[in-house]
Amino acid sequence: MTAISCKIIFICLLLSVEQFTYSSQFGFVDVKDLIKFGNEVIMYAFESWDLIRPKDSEYDNSLPFIHRMEKELKNRISKVSQQIGTFEEHMDIHLDTITNQILTQIPLQERLDEKLRIIEQYVGQISDLYNDFHLYSKTPDKYERYTLEDFAKTCVSSRSGALPDLLKSIHRLFVPSPDEILNRSILILLANQMQEAASQICNENQSLQQLLYNLYTTVTLSEIKGYSMIQFSYRLLRLYNPGTNFTEEMKTVQEQYEERTRETLRAVKTAMAFSPRQLWRCDARLHKLDNTYTKLTQLFQGYIVNEVDLNSEATCRENCAYYEYSKVNGCFKNLFCSQQRKCNGKVLKCEYIDSDMWICPSKSNDRRYDYIEYENGMTFGQKNTCNKTVTKVDSWWRWLFWHCSYCFCYCDDNTINSDRYFSLRKVESDTANNKVVTGIRFRKVNQIIHMQIQEGELLPRGYIDQSTVHWKPIEEFSILDRNVKNGIDYHTLSWEKRGLDLDDLVHDDDYLLTGVKFRMVGPRLNLEVKMTAFNFTTGKLIKPLEKSLWISHDNTDRTELKLENPDIPIRTPLLALPDSKPQQYLNFAPSDRKKDAAQNTIPFLDIQSVESNPPVPIAGAGIFHKGRSASGGYVAMRLITYDFSKHLQVDLSPTDTVIDAPNEIRAI
Repeated sequence: MTAISCKIIFICLLLSVEQFTYSSQFGFVDVKDLIKFGNEVIMYAFESWDLIRPKDSEYDNSLPFIHRMEKELKNRISKVSQQIGTFEEHMDIHLDTITNQILTQIPLQERLDEKLRIIEQYVGQISDLYNDFHLYSKTPDKYERYTLEDFAKTCVSSRSGALPDLLKSIHRLFVPSPDEILNRSILILLANQMQEAASQICNENQSLQQLLYNLYTTVTLSEIKGYSMIQFSYRLLRLYNPGTNFTEEMKTVQEQYEERTRETLRAVKTAMAFSPRQLWRCDARLHKLDNTYTKLTQLFQGYIVNEVDLNSEATCRENCAYYEYSKVNGCFKNLFCSQQRKCNGKVLKCEYIDSDMWICPSKSNDRRYDYIEYENGMTFGQKNTCNKTVTKVDSWWRWLFWHCSYCFCYCDDNTINSDRYFSLRKVESDTANNKVVTGIRFRKVNQIIHMQIQEGELLPRGYIDQSTVHWKPIEEFSILDRNVKNGIDYHTLSWEKRGLDLDDLVHDDDYLLTGVKFRMVGPRLNLEVKMTAFNFTTGKLIKPLEKSLWISHDNTDRTELKLENPDIPIRTPLLALPDSKPQQYLNFAPSDRKKDAAQNTIPFLDIQSVESNPPVPIAGAGIFHKGRSASGGYVAMRLITYDFSKHLQVDLSPTDTVIDAPNEIRAI
């Protein structure tokens, strides 16, 4: 009889868990459901005792009834007892992983480090107890009364280190008591540290707000385990100790759960409100052209040309600096000019360095020279990279009066091999089928830089149906196609129009990102985003075909992000960090002369995918620059995840339940 009763107790407690699965099936846990689920597990256990052991003393001898109940539930016990574990798997987040991410990414203060480790220890202890609970629930008839009773006493003991003390200690780490003046909430410490470390956390596929949210939901699930075990233990002790009922103790447990839940919820909501929501990517460990980054080619390059070829009269009466804006007019006596690719476009910013030099022509189609070594000892580029015969190039005197100098200039040559185009076409999610943007990246197709989006179907309460998530194919075209026009379908970069505005674009709270595009504002590319209103509770976009709107920053009074002595970014061993601010702009420009002979256009473009895992709604997008001192860095995209903090409000009254509730739960 005792074994059967124990089994029934376990079953009744765990049955409530089986019913709670729908809200975790999409990979992102709704904390409202999680908290209410914990409350109802306790309430269910509290109210079910009379069903398990009626006051009628004849119940103990009513074995046929017991056997019928056991037969009905026996096939479900194994499955039911695993539901909390299944719930953890659906959450797809584990405290050790989250703690490791935080500790390895954030420059933590010592006390924050200590608190995170303590939480990990406490949660581990609760997990160990729950494993025993799970084991006993599967086959309670195999264990002696002493074993089960000892387990129950451990779960309700008031001694330090017992389960109730562990739960209280975890709560105090999140919500210190008023008299703990010097003790700050781990949530506040984390939020503060995350603000400082936001520029360094970039490879978790989650914003810092999501990371904080996941830490909270993981700990909350551990608390649910703990309170469930306490409720079970009181019932077991009541069974083994006739004359006791533990009614007040169980009521106290319920009240403690509700009070602590409300306090912790307020704390996490405050912390999340100050946690960064940007989502971006670190540098790849191994840089791969057109896989992790791409670049603009033959746009602006260092170019050696004699001044005699820079004017139509073939004279040497001026100096190099005179040719601020010119072009190649000829090739005097087929000298060095005949040995290199001619600049058929604009020749800009010429400068005299020295009269004579040695030039190593490059084998790469994207470069003209590997290095230039002047007779005065100055070297442009990397000498150890030369794979061809060095060419000696000397200036000369004409009639003893005029020095025909070789100048170092920049070539802006729009040839068929130059990758210098940006698509101006709209890129939109399928809003007609309730799809929103969930990811973004740059891609270069047919020499044109495109923004590509990932989309997925929006579901109630901020879920994304993972089965619908995919990268939307790029609308490919060529600048040579019929009916494709410069300034309408694409923008051509040139020395006069080479700017890019750096912005983060977010609209009101109830809008989600559903499209992106570039436009031209003066001489610069400017980001626009399409925003669509939605209903959080139903997950439906609101008249997306009629009421969506495009927003941008029209401000033209911006400051330039200047890149000093910029080498190509794949050469630096340091991680590129965000160094731009909204309302700035940058100009695409040649790389540094000394480091690279100005043979590349910087910055490069980071083309890694920016997406959240699991996918979440996106509230905005931005373009920024990341780099290091003396590096050209990268232009990159980032996303701003939807702010879930305002939805962290839960009414724990018994009138609004999660168990047996429909999918659409009223947003409090």
